[in-house]
Amino acid sequence: MGHILIAEDDDAMRNFLARSLERAGHEVVAVGSGTEALPHIASEQFDLLLTDIVMPGMDGLALAKRAAILAPGMKVVFITGFAAVALNHGDEPVTAEARVLSKPFHLKDVVAAIDELTAA
Repeated sequence: MGHILIAEDDDAMRNFLARSLERAGHEVVAVGSGTEALPHIASEQFDLLLTDIVMPGMDGLALAKRAAILAPGMKVVFITGFAAVALNHGDEPVTAEARVLSKPFHLKDVVAAIDELTAA
C-alpha cells in the first residue's frame, strides 16, 4: 500500500480521510494546510498527495506545483467542493498525474482512486 500525505484544512474531513485510508492499509500523514505539508514533502517520500484545492494560505494547486518540484514522482488527488475549479495556473499544468474528486464524494471512490494511483 501507499505512503500518503493528506493536506486538508477541515479537521473533521482530514481525520475521516486519515482513519479511512489507514483502515484500507495505507500509511498516512495528515496536516491542516499546504504550508504544513511542504516540510513533510521535503523530508519524506510519499507515493501520493491528497489535498483540498481551496485552503487558506497555500492552496492545493500551489502545493501541488511545489510538490512537483520537490518530489516529481508523487501523484496527486485533489478534493474540492468547487467543481468548476480549473487545475491550471497560467499555461503550465499543475501535474500530469492528477485526479479530482468533487465533494461530496463516496469513500469508496477516494480509496479506489488512491489504490489505482499507488499501484501504478
